[in-house]
Amino acid sequence: MKETSTAGETSISVDERYTQWKSLVPVLYDWLANHNLVWPSLSCRWGPQLEQATYKNRQRLYLSEQTDGSVPNTLVIANCEVVKPRVAAAEHIAQFNEEARSPFVKKFKTIIHPGEVNRIRELPQNSKIVATHTDSPDVLIWDVETQPNRHAVLGTPESRPDLILTGHKDNAEFALAMCPTEPLVLSGGKDKSVVLWSIQDHISTLAADPGSAKSTSKAGGGNDKPVESPSIGARGIYQGHDDTVEDVQFCPLSAQEFCSVGDDSCLILWDARSGTTPAIKVEKAHNADLHCVDWNPHDINLILTGSADNTVRMFDRRKLTSGGIGSPIHTFEGHTAAVLCVQWSPDKASIFGSSAEDGILNLWNHEKIDKKQAPNAPPGLFFRHAGHRDKVVDFHWNASDPWTIVSVSDDGESTGGGGTLQIWRMIDLIYRNEDEVLAELDNFKAHLATCSP
Repeated sequence: MKETSTAGETSISVDERYTQWKSLVPVLYDWLANHNLVWPSLSCRWGPQLEQATYKNRQRLYLSEQTDGSVPNTLVIANCEVVKPRVAAAEHIAQFNEEARSPFVKKFKTIIHPGEVNRIRELPQNSKIVATHTDSPDVLIWDVETQPNRHAVLGTPESRPDLILTGHKDNAEFALAMCPTEPLVLSGGKDKSVVLWSIQDHISTLAADPGSAKSTSKAGGGNDKPVESPSIGARGIYQGHDDTVEDVQFCPLSAQEFCSVGDDSCLILWDARSGTTPAIKVEKAHNADLHCVDWNPHDINLILTGSADNTVRMFDRRKLTSGGIGSPIHTFEGHTAAVLCVQWSPDKASIFGSSAEDGILNLWNHEKIDKKQAPNAPPGLFFRHAGHRDKVVDFHWNASDPWTIVSVSDDGESTGGGGTLQIWRMIDLIYRNEDEVLAELDNFKAHLATCSP
């Protein structure tokens, strides 16, 4: 398997690139956990932090298993031991077996999901509540703490969602978001629409009676009909795309404002206060389908988009106008295949990540676009995570440990395996202030001098 490399690099195979990367792991990373997955996972998300200890913290992790039908598809709730910065010994960081499961990741609970899990999103107001997308028009809402643990064997009944959100007229597979300020859910689908729901009443019911909607038993009185999940209709349906909506995102500071991207190459900004038609529709945001979008939580004027044209673009919403070709502030060119996921850092306003079908997860600093960089490096790029051997379908920054990232790849095509989940944190010398790093190195050099015979 060959790939085209960025300018100035020779074309190398994925195996060669991976071997080079693995040899550099002790130098580039403060910590890395590699977890082999029997089945691919298309989504990964951090859940709440559970426990803090001296050298590591325990945290929930949400992922999925996309099976071949021989066993059910599942939503997996895992416990992850996150090693704290500057704790792991360098000689241990690279000692992992690609075919093994990491001791840092332990499955806690399995939910038998009705269909493949294409996307997982947690509710910011209560991260034990998650939404999932599958190959259907509905959004499924789960309380992962009170859902019963199931055994993923053929014939096991599907788990019952705590709530079903209806409103799409065709499959809604990927575009899914939760509002940072209110319990609202946003979705997009093949019906070219963006749909908004409020789950406020559902969350209030759960808080009042945590066991109210969790039973997977059959209705009483001898009735063999399974208990059905409650469902609610849409609060608003927004029309403006001309093709499948691939991703959606709320404005971090406003429950009334959100954006969407799709296979029509459009970036649309919506304002629920002004109706269900686009507030701004950028008709040519990229030169191909748009796969992903994210809104900067620290600077609400900045929006990122990723596309099948292999690029990431950054837009200033104050400069967007409807129609014609979009004018990005900058186009980031560091991938050699379609960009699948973009996400701003929860900690630094200028930092974001992008992952793609080329198997690379790039980290960028848009404030460094004009600064001197390594030869042949695209402007703004400061780190390339090359630990995956096929398309990196999803990743998530850890808000509790901001430089720690979880990422998943679907490795079936290149390695004949299932998937790979990696939890990693680059060494802090890479991203810290240059003057701080130089001062620390000087102190280290002075310490070595005093210790020498």
